Amino acid sequence: MHRVSRNVAFRSIAAVLLAVLVPGTIAGATAAPVLAAQASPASGCQRTFVPAYAWSAAFWTHAIDSHPAPSVIILDITGVGAGTAPVPHFQALVGKAHAAGITILGYSSTEYGQRPVAQVEADARNYKAWYQVNGMFLDLTASSTGELGYYQNLARYIHTAIPASVIWLNPGDFPAPGYMSVGNVVMVFEGSYAGYRQLQVPSWASQYDPSRFVNTIYATPGPDLASAVSLAGIRRAGYLYVTDLPGSPNPYNALPSYWPQEVAAVAASCTAAATLVAQSNLISGQAKVTAHREGWNN
Repeated sequence: MHRVSRNVAFRSIAAVLLAVLVPGTIAGATAAPVLAAQASPASGCQRTFVPAYAWSAAFWTHAIDSHPAPSVIILDITGVGAGTAPVPHFQALVGKAHAAGITILGYSSTEYGQRPVAQVEADARNYKAWYQVNGMFLDLTASSTGELGYYQNLARYIHTAIPASVIWLNPGDFPAPGYMSVGNVVMVFEGSYAGYRQLQVPSWASQYDPSRFVNTIYATPGPDLASAVSLAGIRRAGYLYVTDLPGSPNPYNALPSYWPQEVAAVAASCTAAATLVAQSNLISGQAKVTAHREGWNN
């Protein structure tokens, strides 16, 4: 994720559901191929993820023991990549996360397409060999078409080095649509809650399922947590991380103070969405039965 220094009742649930229950489709000349996102949320559901940019075992344990646990944890060893040797401390923590069914992504900074490809490729190999990651999180991703080839080449290599891998990209905003053909999931917002309230979502985003997008919102006061979760649903973010930590010096060196409430809020949106889908299907089925009966009576 972009580095700063170290480079609740829940409101508006109905608004969340209306936004995320409409399944996205990939269509049109500029649309990218569908990519299956590992550990992806079901349509209408949001899932939490955790950027684990901290050494603390207590941090990891708190995240892993959440109910429900986050779908994804991003493993960051050095702030740049995998480092030069495996770290037993992190190997043990990753083992616990894997045992809990959590997808682990290895962190690698791409420096907006300026970091040598060979270094990012080495990160992918080492994360797989040392930590058995499920895929890669490519941070500081460029967003213009000029660098798209750099990321296409990286993606091909990663999928070879880590079979069945998932790739998350982090341009921090909405990139050129072509990046949707590279990343399984794209972080289209990383910033403060004040900035998030002003976010404009491009029309092309509606072509894609919410499971293709992730939002990260820091500097979010506790009273605004529910609103942040609601807005994320409206903006079709299948994955979400909200924290009350400020953007500086590092909003990711600890879990938010309201982490249990956040996990519950996101889970509640998924449960409510499933209920509405079931009710919608029931109503639709009843309507079809009524139509058939009316046809018989005519």
